[in-house]
Amino acid sequence: MNIQQIRNATLVVQYAGKKFLIDPMLAEKGTYPPFPNSLRQDQFNPLASLPTSIANIIHDIDAVIVTHLHLDHFDDAAKEVLPKDIKMFVQNEEDAKEVKNAGFQNIEVLQEDTVFEGIQLIKTKGEHGSGEILKIAGLVCGVVFKHPNEKTLYIAGDTVWYEAVQEVIETHKPEIIVVNGGDNQFLEGGSLVMGKDDIYQVYKAAPNAKIISVHMEAVNHWTLSREELKSFSNEKGISSNILVPDDGESYTF
Repeated sequence: MNIQQIRNATLVVQYAGKKFLIDPMLAEKGTYPPFPNSLRQDQFNPLASLPTSIANIIHDIDAVIVTHLHLDHFDDAAKEVLPKDIKMFVQNEEDAKEVKNAGFQNIEVLQEDTVFEGIQLIKTKGEHGSGEILKIAGLVCGVVFKHPNEKTLYIAGDTVWYEAVQEVIETHKPEIIVVNGGDNQFLEGGSLVMGKDDIYQVYKAAPNAKIISVHMEAVNHWTLSREELKSFSNEKGISSNILVPDDGESYTF
């Protein structure tokens, strides 16, 4: 298994001989206006450039997984450059309809028993925040990857820590967990994705897992930096478990 952090939540995952692109946000730096009612209203998204060319990112991709359709997970650039016949996995029929309207023809809604080329893809629940903000944030999902020749991988998606995340960890016992850890927020409503305390809860639920924190410092409403998360991990004595990749960095397991 190889997991490459591209930028924000965009990953290239090589798993059981297949290559997956997760949540592609592929626009050039500064293409989109800042998310409103949040920090850094003078900075356009994405805040960082891609670490490699789009051609390199999408080369030999077998399937794309879009956990939800927010701009920072599936953007106009991705819609333009991805082959329209590529296998696309989405969370529900509503998202499938929108992706189809963007011209894609090979779309499948993730289930809890999806199988792709011998790889189990198990859709998991997520909550894109807590309380009232959920009405605005909308539905999201994560996915667990399983194969006899690989460690179990859990990509949690845009979720905070809550009981369903703990249930996934208890049920599937993932050895590798990817969390979206930028603690992104609007000025009101609290965290939309995991902050450092959420990530610590993930660690306590899965103390033997490697936890990779992505979705950091790439869109204007982030509040948790890589350096702050690294310092927190050091303070807690868990820095060997919490991996905080730079854009372009990859890990092999």
